[in-house]
Amino acid sequence: MRPPLPPFTEETARLKVRLAEDAWNTRDPERVALAYTEDSEWRNRDVFLRGRDEIVAFLTDKWRRELDYRLRKELWAFTGDRIAVRFAYEYHDADGRWFRAYGNENWEFDERGLMRKRYASINDVPIAAASHRITV
Repeated sequence: MRPPLPPFTEETARLKVRLAEDAWNTRDPERVALAYTEDSEWRNRDVFLRGRDEIVAFLTDKWRRELDYRLRKELWAFTGDRIAVRFAYEYHDADGRWFRAYGNENWEFDERGLMRKRYASINDVPIAAASHRITV
């Protein structure tokens, strides 16, 4: 079980978003993957994944490239077993170039509160190091 469980109220949907934000900000792929079903389906930009093993591999590679990653998520909408969020995150690459990524995610949960589907659309914008503003 991964509370809060669907069907979501505004309060439980906001909590689910906050818990996801907190987990992603650990940058621990194993911990993050536990929030998803064993056969979870993902679309992340142009990458399609299925299952926790692929999620862990994807996140491990992501956080190897996206250094000092910091994320903020915001509830956009919810109903029943689904939540939509908007988000922004910042990171820099190995050459010290900073980026801010903006996006939207659509989530679908099973009855145990595990995410069975995650569809993310994301756009990166180069930023000056001095304009970096997302902190944990």
